Amino acid sequence: MPSLASIRSFRPALLALALACAGAAWSQQPPQPQQLAAGEDLGALSQRWVDEALHQVQAGGALPLRMEVEVGALDSRLRLAPCERVEPYLPTGARLWGRTRLGLRCVQGATRWNVFLPLTVKAYGPAWVLAGSVAAGATLSEQDAVPAEVDWAAEPAAVLANPEAWVGQTAARTLSPGQPLRQGMVRAPELFKAGTPVRVVVQGPGYAVTSSGQAMTAGAAGQNVRIRMANGKVIGGIVSDDGTVQATM
Repeated sequence: MPSLASIRSFRPALLALALACAGAAWSQQPPQPQQLAAGEDLGALSQRWVDEALHQVQAGGALPLRMEVEVGALDSRLRLAPCERVEPYLPTGARLWGRTRLGLRCVQGATRWNVFLPLTVKAYGPAWVLAGSVAAGATLSEQDAVPAEVDWAAEPAAVLANPEAWVGQTAARTLSPGQPLRQGMVRAPELFKAGTPVRVVVQGPGYAVTSSGQAMTAGAAGQNVRIRMANGKVIGGIVSDDGTVQATM
C-alpha cells in the first residue's frame, strides 16, 4: 500500500502527464506488422504487442502506474483465413486505458481481414479511499479517507491522488465506504447563497472599482456567477477565495 508521503508527493502535473502518455505514447511510433510465432494465436500476439507498448511508456518514467492487461477473445464463430503477418493497431478514438479494443488486420496473406479484440487495461496507482459514509454537502477532512492502491482506469473520472484536491471540499453526493475519490465526487464549498449581498470588484484598463450587488446564484471559489448591481444591471464575475466577485469590464 502506498504511504501518505508518497501520495502527497504525487504532483498533479505528473498525473496529467501519466494519463496523456497512456493515451498517446504508442501513437508516436506506429505499431509494426508482426509475424505470428509458431503455435501463437491472435490473443497471445495482442498481449505481446500491448505489453511492449506499455513497457515503452513506463521505461520513459512518464507513467508511474502498475499496468495490467486482460486480453479478451474473438467471437468463436469467426473463421479467419491464414495470415503470415498481422498488424495490431488502436482504432480511431480508442486508447489503452480501461475497457477498450485492439484492431487486428492481416497485411500479408491470401485473404485480407480486419477484426477487433476486446481488452481491459488496468492502471494501479496511489489514491484515497473513503473510510466511511459521507453525506451529500458534508465537508471532507483528512480523516475521511485512507491511502490505498486502486485501478485508475476502472472509471472515466480521474482519481484525486492529492489531498489538496479534496480536503476542505464538500461531497457532491452521498459517498460510500471503499469508494476511491475521483473528480465529480467533491466540489468547492459555497461561500454565499443566491440572493446574498456580495462585494464586487470591477476592473478595467487602469482602474478598479469596488461596489456591491446581489448574487443571482450560489457561489463557490473559482465559479462564474451572475450579480445584479444596484442599478439593475446584471454582470458576470469569478468568485475569489474570500467571497469577493471579480468582474472585468
